[in-house]
Amino acid sequence: MSGDEAAWESAWKVLAPVTDLVTPMAVRVAATLRLTDLIGDDRVPVDELARRAGADADALARLLRHLVCHGLYTEPSPGGFAVNEPAALLASGHPSGMRARLDLDGFGGRMDLAFTGLLHTVRTGQPAWETVFGLPLWAHLAADEQLSATFDAMMADGPDYLADALAGFDWSGVRHVADVGGGTGALLAELLHAHPGLRGTLVDLPDTVDRGRHFLAERGLDGRCVFAGQSFFDPLPAGADVYVLRRVIHDWDDASAIRILRRCAEAAGSQGRIVMIEFQGGGDAAPAMFAEMNLRMLVLAGGRERSMDQYEALATEAALEVSATHSTPLGHLILTMRAL
Repeated sequence: MSGDEAAWESAWKVLAPVTDLVTPMAVRVAATLRLTDLIGDDRVPVDELARRAGADADALARLLRHLVCHGLYTEPSPGGFAVNEPAALLASGHPSGMRARLDLDGFGGRMDLAFTGLLHTVRTGQPAWETVFGLPLWAHLAADEQLSATFDAMMADGPDYLADALAGFDWSGVRHVADVGGGTGALLAELLHAHPGLRGTLVDLPDTVDRGRHFLAERGLDGRCVFAGQSFFDPLPAGADVYVLRRVIHDWDDASAIRILRRCAEAAGSQGRIVMIEFQGGGDAAPAMFAEMNLRMLVLAGGRERSMDQYEALATEAALEVSATHSTPLGHLILTMRAL
């Protein structure tokens, strides 16, 4: 082996785990085609599997053999493929939800594809989403109902995370809460269930609020809600005791975040409070999670993750007084604020 070949092999061993794009894309294609669902508990010939998946048999066989070499799926007989334990994680019914998170036709996969424009972001400091997909993120979601539905599903945390977020504020005595940028109302539903005397206002873009109306109606809660289909950059409905911003501010740059906070302050007046809920995660993985999400928010929409001190600085710029801060066991940051 020549010196150049030895140097290449040594460098490849170090860099291959963080440079391989083939395998991550192959896994996402398998998830998008629902191969685990289509194979089930059988050994399925590739021609039949291609028919079920609406795929080219030769291309599908090449994809699967690559994945088999990386421990995903098996080929127990030539041209016949089966699901193994790692591949079972891509089943649609698996509690991890990994298939949906990797689906290239849904928001999870599109979010990852936006990183093909990372060079644009690093050169310009601007989001890559529009460069890759032709529209800014929020305009794209508004124009694509199916993509918006998968976005809603990804943003809907499980009950443990919702309970953790809500436990960081004392809701006793609150009569009316406005969930600003509240999506389809998952957080609001949790609040209304927990506090039968509470009323709510759901604020989000019109199509999202329409989906939220249906979501809350299915749970028998729409009669206790007002629905405001609008931008949160416009004047907000006044009169609520508390204005909640859950995982909204991190979507935006500082100037836009301050505008949103000022709109909440205007609506809350001297008597209302603003509760900002963000998420940093916890445990040993927190620094890596923060770094990844900070980059991800910039690539997607020009937003950023922030520390508690940085969120407090935003509040000060928006003429808000921070009266309390709180970190929760599952990694939420919660700030309670009042207008000055």
